[in-house]
Amino acid sequence: MAERCTHLDQIRDQSRRTDGCAECLETGDVWVHLRQCLICGHVGCCSDSRNNHAERHFHAAGHPLMRSLERGESWMWCYVDEVTIDPVPTNG
Repeated sequence: MAERCTHLDQIRDQSRRTDGCAECLETGDVWVHLRQCLICGHVGCCSDSRNNHAERHFHAAGHPLMRSLERGESWMWCYVDEVTIDPVPTNG
């Protein structure tokens, strides 16, 4: 496991695409917590959710960085370096 994230330069679009997990909304499923991709804005459900769409998005798209969308949380996770960053850095 890395001590720090080496992918922060990839942060791009932080505008949310949906108000819930995109895939769960399509199938009518439910989620526990939401995570947002910091590369493209995709919103997926967390690893505690049945479908784990945030991590599935990482594997499908190769986008390593996501952040929590939960109220009061500002942490970010890098799937590649397996490290949590708090608070979420801003790009620009």
